[in-house]
Amino acid sequence: MMTLKVNGRDHQIDADPDTPLLYVLRDDLKLNAAKYGCGLGQCGACTVIVDGRAVFSCVTPLLLLEGKQVTTLEGLGTAQQPAPIQRAFMEEQAAQCGYCIAGMMMRSQALLQRNSKPTDADIRAELAPHLCRCGTHMRILRAVHHAARLMETAELPPAKSGGAQ
Repeated sequence: MMTLKVNGRDHQIDADPDTPLLYVLRDDLKLNAAKYGCGLGQCGACTVIVDGRAVFSCVTPLLLLEGKQVTTLEGLGTAQQPAPIQRAFMEEQAAQCGYCIAGMMMRSQALLQRNSKPTDADIRAELAPHLCRCGTHMRILRAVHHAARLMETAELPPAKSGGAQ
Protein backbone atom coordinates (compact mmCIF):
# COMPACT_ATOMS: atom_id res chain seq x y z
CA MET A 1 0.00 0.00 0.00
CA MET A 2 1.33 3.42 -0.92
CA THR A 3 0.05 6.97 -0.79
CA LEU A 4 -0.17 8.68 -4.15
CA LYS A 5 -0.85 12.42 -4.23
CA VAL A 6 -2.89 13.25 -7.34
CA ASN A 7 -4.42 16.65 -8.04
CA GLY A 8 -3.84 17.74 -4.46
CA ARG A 9 -5.49 14.71 -2.84
CA ASP A 10 -3.93 11.68 -1.17
CA HIS A 11 -5.02 8.27 -2.45
CA GLN A 12 -4.17 4.93 -0.88
CA ILE A 13 -3.09 2.67 -3.72
CA ASP A 14 -2.72 -1.08 -3.40
CA ALA A 15 -0.78 -2.01 -6.52
CA ASP A 16 2.54 -3.52 -7.50
CA PRO A 17 5.26 -0.83 -7.28
CA ASP A 18 6.16 -1.52 -10.92
CA THR A 19 2.62 -0.69 -12.11
CA PRO A 20 2.67 2.21 -14.57
CA LEU A 21 1.07 5.38 -13.22
CA LEU A 22 -1.27 5.53 -16.23
CA TYR A 23 -3.01 2.31 -15.20
CA VAL A 24 -3.63 3.57 -11.67
CA LEU A 25 -4.91 6.93 -12.91
CA ARG A 26 -7.36 5.38 -15.35
CA ASP A 27 -8.36 2.13 -13.65
CA ASP A 28 -8.23 2.97 -9.94
CA LEU A 29 -8.78 6.73 -9.78
CA LYS A 30 -11.04 6.99 -12.88
CA LEU A 31 -9.05 9.93 -14.23
CA ASN A 32 -9.28 9.33 -17.97
CA ALA A 33 -7.73 12.41 -19.58
CA ALA A 34 -4.32 10.75 -19.91
CA LYS A 35 -4.66 8.25 -22.74
CA TYR A 36 -2.99 4.95 -23.52
CA GLY A 37 -1.29 5.49 -26.85
CA CYS A 38 1.85 3.48 -27.44
CA GLY A 39 2.68 2.18 -23.96
CA LEU A 40 6.34 2.92 -24.69
CA GLY A 41 6.69 6.62 -23.82
CA GLN A 42 6.94 7.56 -27.48
CA CYS A 43 3.65 9.31 -28.34
CA GLY A 44 2.83 11.64 -25.43
CA ALA A 45 -0.87 10.80 -25.10
CA CYS A 46 -0.34 9.74 -21.47
CA THR A 47 1.55 12.87 -20.33
CA VAL A 48 0.96 14.17 -16.80
CA ILE A 49 2.94 16.53 -14.59
CA VAL A 50 4.99 15.17 -11.68
CA ASP A 51 6.50 17.81 -9.42
CA GLY A 52 6.38 20.37 -12.22
CA ARG A 53 7.85 18.13 -14.93
CA ALA A 54 5.98 16.55 -17.83
CA VAL A 55 6.32 12.75 -17.73
CA PHE A 56 4.98 9.82 -19.72
CA SER A 57 2.69 8.06 -17.24
CA CYS A 58 2.69 4.84 -19.28
CA VAL A 59 6.35 4.20 -18.41
CA THR A 60 6.52 5.80 -14.95
CA PRO A 61 6.24 3.13 -12.24
CA LEU A 62 4.46 3.90 -8.99
CA LEU A 63 7.65 3.24 -7.01
CA LEU A 64 9.11 6.51 -8.32
CA LEU A 65 6.16 8.60 -7.12
CA GLU A 66 6.15 8.29 -3.33
CA GLY A 67 6.04 11.83 -1.90
CA LYS A 68 5.62 13.47 -5.29
CA GLN A 69 2.72 15.57 -6.60
CA VAL A 70 1.00 14.22 -9.71
CA THR A 71 -1.22 16.56 -11.72
CA THR A 72 -3.55 15.39 -14.45
CA LEU A 73 -5.64 17.47 -16.83
CA GLU A 74 -8.59 16.97 -14.48
CA GLY A 75 -6.57 18.72 -11.76
CA LEU A 76 -6.09 21.91 -13.74
CA GLY A 77 -9.68 23.04 -14.08
CA THR A 78 -13.26 22.05 -14.74
CA ALA A 79 -15.70 22.52 -17.61
CA GLN A 80 -17.21 25.41 -15.66
CA GLN A 81 -13.86 26.89 -14.57
CA PRO A 82 -11.23 25.83 -17.11
CA ALA A 83 -7.59 26.54 -16.40
CA PRO A 84 -5.92 29.03 -18.76
CA ILE A 85 -4.34 26.24 -20.83
CA GLN A 86 -7.68 24.44 -21.18
CA ARG A 87 -9.51 27.63 -22.02
CA ALA A 88 -6.91 28.63 -24.61
CA PHE A 89 -7.04 25.25 -26.35
CA MET A 90 -10.84 25.54 -26.53
CA GLU A 91 -10.85 29.14 -27.72
CA GLU A 92 -8.22 28.46 -30.39
CA GLN A 93 -10.03 25.24 -31.37
CA ALA A 94 -6.70 23.43 -31.14
CA ALA A 95 -8.14 19.93 -30.86
CA GLN A 96 -9.29 17.88 -33.79
CA CYS A 97 -9.59 14.20 -32.87
CA GLY A 98 -8.64 15.01 -29.27
CA TYR A 99 -6.60 11.90 -28.50
CA CYS A 100 -3.25 13.64 -28.01
CA ILE A 101 -4.56 16.98 -26.77
CA ALA A 102 -4.65 16.22 -23.03
CA GLY A 103 -0.99 15.23 -23.16
CA MET A 104 -0.11 18.30 -25.19
CA MET A 105 -1.94 20.54 -22.73
CA MET A 106 -0.08 18.98 -19.81
CA ARG A 107 3.33 19.35 -21.46
CA SER A 108 2.41 22.95 -22.43
CA GLN A 109 1.32 23.63 -18.84
CA ALA A 110 4.67 22.37 -17.54
CA LEU A 111 6.46 24.61 -20.07
CA LEU A 112 4.44 27.68 -19.07
CA GLN A 113 5.11 27.03 -15.38
CA ARG A 114 8.84 27.41 -16.00
CA ASN A 115 8.78 29.80 -19.00
CA SER A 116 5.93 32.29 -19.03
CA LYS A 117 6.85 33.73 -22.45
CA PRO A 118 7.92 30.84 -24.68
CA THR A 119 8.83 31.40 -28.30
CA ASP A 120 7.44 29.28 -31.11
CA ALA A 121 10.77 27.41 -31.07
CA ASP A 122 10.42 26.75 -27.31
CA ILE A 123 6.90 25.39 -27.78
CA ARG A 124 7.87 23.24 -30.76
CA ALA A 125 10.84 21.79 -28.86
CA GLU A 126 8.69 21.07 -25.81
CA LEU A 127 5.96 19.37 -27.82
CA ALA A 128 8.38 17.41 -30.05
CA PRO A 129 7.81 14.11 -28.17
CA HIS A 130 4.10 14.23 -29.02
CA LEU A 131 2.68 12.45 -32.02
CA CYS A 132 -0.26 14.16 -33.70
CA ARG A 133 -1.40 13.64 -37.23
CA CYS A 134 -4.52 15.81 -37.21
CA GLY A 135 -2.90 18.95 -38.55
CA THR A 136 -3.79 21.53 -35.90
CA HIS A 137 -0.17 22.37 -35.09
CA MET A 138 -0.51 26.09 -35.81
CA ARG A 139 -3.62 26.26 -33.62
CA ILE A 140 -1.72 24.48 -30.85
CA LEU A 141 1.07 27.07 -31.05
CA ARG A 142 -1.53 29.86 -30.88
CA ALA A 143 -3.21 28.15 -27.92
CA VAL A 144 0.01 27.97 -25.90
CA HIS A 145 0.72 31.66 -26.57
CA HIS A 146 -2.92 32.47 -25.70
CA ALA A 147 -2.60 30.51 -22.43
CA ALA A 148 0.58 32.42 -21.59
CA ARG A 149 -1.30 35.71 -21.99
CA LEU A 150 -4.20 34.41 -19.88
CA MET A 151 -1.81 33.31 -17.15
CA GLU A 152 -0.37 36.84 -16.99
CA THR A 153 -3.72 38.27 -15.92
CA ALA A 154 -4.87 37.92 -12.35
CA GLU A 155 -8.55 37.78 -13.21
CA LEU A 156 -9.73 35.83 -16.21
CA PRO A 157 -12.70 37.21 -18.15
CA PRO A 158 -15.53 34.76 -18.91
CA ALA A 159 -14.73 32.17 -21.58
CA LYS A 160 -16.10 32.79 -25.07
CA SER A 161 -18.88 30.48 -26.11
CA GLY A 162 -18.95 28.64 -29.40
CA GLY A 163 -15.45 27.15 -29.22
CA ALA A 164 -14.73 23.43 -29.53
CA GLN A 165 -15.64 21.64 -26.35
